[in-house]
Amino acid sequence: MTAPVFVVDSLEGVGPGSVVDVTGPEGRHAVSVRRLQPGENVVLTDGRGRGAAGVVVSVSGKDHLVVEPFEFPVEPEPSPRITVVQALPKGDRGELAVETMTETGVDAIVPWQAARCITQWKGDRGQKALAKWRATAREAGKQSRRLRFPEVADAASTKQVAALLAEADFAAVLHSDFEHVSEPLATAQLPAEGQIVLVVGPEGGVARDELALFEEAGAKTCVLGPTVLRTSTAGTAAVALLLGRTGRWS
Repeated sequence: MTAPVFVVDSLEGVGPGSVVDVTGPEGRHAVSVRRLQPGENVVLTDGRGRGAAGVVVSVSGKDHLVVEPFEFPVEPEPSPRITVVQALPKGDRGELAVETMTETGVDAIVPWQAARCITQWKGDRGQKALAKWRATAREAGKQSRRLRFPEVADAASTKQVAALLAEADFAAVLHSDFEHVSEPLATAQLPAEGQIVLVVGPEGGVARDELALFEEAGAKTCVLGPTVLRTSTAGTAAVALLLGRTGRWS
């Protein structure tokens, strides 16, 4: 089994001969939950692509770990970069979508308040929900041994999503209306590099005026397969398909 991953604020200046103190919540998890001991291997990351693989040299108290790194892996910027615009699902299915997309390998997630979303992100409730999505991405990034965690953007309006689609090298709306599909995502022509943006609509589907705006911005309407996936699983399935097709899983 690969070494567990812990997040530190920065790895700037860390190199051969360095030691790194892990404290706070990450230190507590390592010492009090994982009960790591001197001699065990760990990986530290800043979540932005830099890592430091090392060995635990000492443990103290309930939340203090000292690590001596011996390798310094770097996870490069992905290409093509995959962003999923995720309509807000009901209940905790939003966190499920973020978790599984992160484990699969998505690069960025944009929460979208679609017209047919039952869930509403307003005021403090919206900020708390966004914080949960970001915490979920962080924890799933650690669990899946990533060094570069996906960015979870602020919630976007439909006009903001359209602007994002207009800037993409490939943009698509995953659509369950089979009569309105331009082509399957499995055969769509993809760029070798740049930005891929996918829109996953709510359980009630993408509204007609939203779809028209997205198509005007240059997005295709695509279908994943013969079955209709829930909004909390469609993004994960699409990301897996694209990672395979673009060679990022090769």
